[in-house]
Amino acid sequence: MSVAGHVSGQDKNEIMIIIQELKKSRTLSKVLIISIMALFSFGNASGQQNDQVVRIARLQIDPAQLENYKAALKEHAETAVRVEPGVLTLYAVYEKNNPSHVTVFEIYANQDAYKMHLQSPHFLKYKETTKDMVQSLELIETVPIALETKYKN
Repeated sequence: MSVAGHVSGQDKNEIMIIIQELKKSRTLSKVLIISIMALFSFGNASGQQNDQVVRIARLQIDPAQLENYKAALKEHAETAVRVEPGVLTLYAVYEKNNPSHVTVFEIYANQDAYKMHLQSPHFLKYKETTKDMVQSLELIETVPIALETKYKN
């Protein structure tokens, strides 16, 4: 079992906040940040998955507004992951043969983090900016089986 398996949910949230603060510091080496993330963020996934909110959003976008939508979504996702400790993952892709079909894979630390995200200024801006671009939206609640990843530089 990894060290992360012995860390409580509250401690994990505090660690995520510390990591976000460390990322802001230009003087701290990347090695320290990666080490902390490896120990606590990517440790025992099955222990972490108990409280996580994992959902999939399937959207159909107005093809005439697709480039504007992609820019708005990219800005939103980058901001959310950067400033919200409880937003763990936001992956957005579009179908190669049908670019107006977009899928977003979202992982939040817990239900409270998800609720906070929905009230964040950048999410509200995204929703307002894209309201006339989105033709349909389907939100799918999921239960994780395996959430594995490697650290991305």
